[in-house]
Amino acid sequence: MKKYLKFFLMITVSTILMFFMMYFNLYAFSHFFFSQTRAFMALMMGAAMAIVMLLFMWKMYPSKKGNLAILAVSLLVFAGSLFMVRSQTAVDDVAWMKAMIPHHSIAVLTSKRANLSDPEVKKLAQEIIDAQEREIEEMKELIDRLEE
Repeated sequence: MKKYLKFFLMITVSTILMFFMMYFNLYAFSHFFFSQTRAFMALMMGAAMAIVMLLFMWKMYPSKKGNLAILAVSLLVFAGSLFMVRSQTAVDDVAWMKAMIPHHSIAVLTSKRANLSDPEVKKLAQEIIDAQEREIEEMKELIDRLEE
């Protein structure tokens, strides 16, 4: 039983870490907003990791029923998370903007930090930076208004 608890803790901690690591490529910390989509993506990755790790270490975990239960739950979590990511069922106006701000922030980071040399590509990158930064500010204002 202790091995299974350790396995569960390992998957849980890894899933939480994956969620936060998805924010490491933000341009600015002020662009950090909780994203349901990123949470479901982290759950999907955690479930996939549980399946892969259990299959590689099958003999370390002696209960066939326990192993099958882990596989079944992991498959359900994966499928449910995939559905939520693809359908965006739980995403309302505010949740959508809170997911889009980090997404836009990544575009700002990659556009500002890329080693660009072609003048047309540089111009396009600057247009992207201007548009994304403007839209981030607009979404922040809308979030403030809608959450009041």
